[in-house]
Amino acid sequence: MRFIDGPLRWGIIGCGDVCEVKSGPAFSKIDNSSLVAVMRRDADKAADFAQRHHVDKSYGDASALINDPGVNAVYIATPPSSHEAYALEAMKAGKPVYIEKPIALNSASCRRMLEASESMGQPSSVAHYRRGLDLFRRVKQLINEGAIGRPTLVQLNLLHPAKPTSANENWRVDPGVSGGGLFFDLAPHQLDIIYWIFGKPLSFKGTSVKQGVFYDAPDVTSLSMVLRDNVFFQGLWSFNVSQSQRHDSCRIIGDKGSVTFPFFTSFTSASIEITKGEDTTTESFTFPVNIQQPMIQQVADYFRGKGKNPCSLAEALDTIEIMENC
Repeated sequence: MRFIDGPLRWGIIGCGDVCEVKSGPAFSKIDNSSLVAVMRRDADKAADFAQRHHVDKSYGDASALINDPGVNAVYIATPPSSHEAYALEAMKAGKPVYIEKPIALNSASCRRMLEASESMGQPSSVAHYRRGLDLFRRVKQLINEGAIGRPTLVQLNLLHPAKPTSANENWRVDPGVSGGGLFFDLAPHQLDIIYWIFGKPLSFKGTSVKQGVFYDAPDVTSLSMVLRDNVFFQGLWSFNVSQSQRHDSCRIIGDKGSVTFPFFTSFTSASIEITKGEDTTTESFTFPVNIQQPMIQQVADYFRGKGKNPCSLAEALDTIEIMENC
């Protein structure tokens, strides 16, 4: 891989809502890194972002940012339908890429990005940023240390109320832009953590249906997987329930106890519950203000050849193959 010698000078393609707090400011807060340019198709909005976040340059054209000699690393934060084109252009320009999730519309697109990264020797990483948060690192530690004994079952449920929205109002429910509705938008974070803890599934089978009337994408998905050591995973996602039925939990059950935690309850703090017999303990965690900052630090270290890739395109490929078969 062709790593960067010296500080990273980031350019963002797609400086929208995700970049305002979750990610954008972090590029200038981590070591050996700064945010020097941003791009959005609406050049006025890009300029406004740049002014508010003290970024020197703004663009209304992605190619102009990619070919800016002052930019040596690119963060792609657009909807998935444009990830591949921008990633390939940036890698051809000799610049490593950090790509938002969902990684692409489908596995074929992700595979082409992976092949380009390998053939060009350009580092690439995926924004499955929960890997960098203390809560999920603690869950992985508990499983690996045998705190709940031998894992046997994973139960994941994400139930959200139906929202009267359309593809014109929210690209996330337009499969042509997002890949497959709200399941494609949210499940990558959850499935990636399961993958991170247990590795590539031995087998999987999923089903999706459309129950609601607000948009054309499926809004209910069921997924079963067999993980390493025959750990059984059962997941259910529904975006068509009443407010009273809203639910977000993942429970990993072992032969000596269980650990339960949420994924999306809050962007500021969350807790895990560890149960052994009749005893339950709670551990609470506070998230960074810029929630992607720990992951971005790891990505920056990798791009400079100072650390391992925190989430590779190859790992993201395994995840999206599961999702597109639901």
